[in-house]
Amino acid sequence: MTIDDPARPDTAAAPTTPENPTETESDSTTAAGTGTGTWSALRPLVLRLHFYAGILIAPFLLIAATSGLLYALSFQAEKVLYAHELEVPVGDKVLPLSQQVHAAKKVNPDGTVTAVWPSAEDGATTRVLMADPDVEEGTSLAVFVDPYTAEVRGQLPSYGSSGALPLRTWIDELHRDLHLGDLGRNYSELAASWLWVIALGGLLLWLGRRRKNRRALFVPERGPRSRRRTLSWHGSVGLWAVTGLVLLSATGLTWSRYAGENIDLVREQLGGATPSVSATLEGAAAGGSSGHEGHGSGHQAQAPVANGPDVGIDRVVEAARAKGIEGRTSVVLPSEGKGYVVKETDTQFPVHLDSVAVNPADGTVMDELRFADYPVLAQLTRFGIDAHTGVFLGLFNQLALAALALCLILLIVWGYRMWWLRRPGRPVARGVWRKVPPTMLLPLLAGTALVGWFVPLLGLSLLAFLVVDLALGLVARVRARSHAA
Repeated sequence: MTIDDPARPDTAAAPTTPENPTETESDSTTAAGTGTGTWSALRPLVLRLHFYAGILIAPFLLIAATSGLLYALSFQAEKVLYAHELEVPVGDKVLPLSQQVHAAKKVNPDGTVTAVWPSAEDGATTRVLMADPDVEEGTSLAVFVDPYTAEVRGQLPSYGSSGALPLRTWIDELHRDLHLGDLGRNYSELAASWLWVIALGGLLLWLGRRRKNRRALFVPERGPRSRRRTLSWHGSVGLWAVTGLVLLSATGLTWSRYAGENIDLVREQLGGATPSVSATLEGAAAGGSSGHEGHGSGHQAQAPVANGPDVGIDRVVEAARAKGIEGRTSVVLPSEGKGYVVKETDTQFPVHLDSVAVNPADGTVMDELRFADYPVLAQLTRFGIDAHTGVFLGLFNQLALAALALCLILLIVWGYRMWWLRRPGRPVARGVWRKVPPTMLLPLLAGTALVGWFVPLLGLSLLAFLVVDLALGLVARVRARSHAA
């Protein structure tokens, strides 16, 4: 994932020193200059694109990587910061869920219960989610109840399907939109749109170098500090991280503002939309929704307005357990025309994400949905999003995200360092696309246009890069003519 500077004038030659090698010296081990195949024609284009993207998009990637690193660490930080709300001494007997909900209502009579997350393990509190006028839109008020004594341990805003508490919510919003709302989402989508391009372009440049042994491909060089050693670290670490970076880019785009809409459309046309259990009562209007859960998907704390007989939450949970809905679960209370929805929420492998809808009038199960019955695309989307948000494999997932974020930060720093050490250097000349054979150039242009349409911020920013490059070339010609005159 090499950043080289193609924008310097050809006549500016740098002194050949370990800290400031010329292009010829620094790339003496590449196959690009001597090869005559496809790669020799494409390498200058890839190098120029990688340079511009690395210089101009790297600041956005640096912000995303830094905030992503903080987000990955926030899971464990929440357990420490909110230990009083999340943990209780293990008691002898768990009280009925209805009694725990009643205790939550007593301390917050103005709130309306929308969902309940029963204690999933010994020593964990039950979380009663409420619609409350004192919390911001799209956020629930979580009341934490001791399942053994019905003591309320505290109240905190809760966000999203993973139940992020204030610390993780703040970092998540920083990562997603810099706390700027819809305008800020453009930054994260721009970063996700270019990450895979920069990563794969860097991979091609690194693999395209000719080297004495294969060990240099995977293991960074040692020796005195120089651009060559920095390049070795940049390329080797990039090679190890490239798969994870591409997956982060792809999963991040799935719920982005513009590219995400195109991805949703393709998934629906391929029959890969995420299904949802039907909780509509007989005689009520059909409804329901499905969508991505993760960044930007808050728990919609809408107050239930269901009327009529209700067997109660205890019987509903018993009916769900009879259908195999156990472990870490969420109970969504009925609203107008809807029944209860009890769903498994254990995203750690193997996942348990089955769900059932229960009639509040008699406690019968109206509908069942098994995760095994999801379309393959829907399953892969769920795995991808959960992995991106750090909940798929628990602590291992979070450590892997932190490692990827740290790698990306280092790659960016090394890239800028190489650019600085190499200046002025001999560049890749403009107009290298003219040397690409038409049989290769035309499909490449068509593919680029298609990708640019499907990922709009990638296409628009690439067009902006081309305009800037043409402008710089025009300025260089004008200066050259004025000097010649």
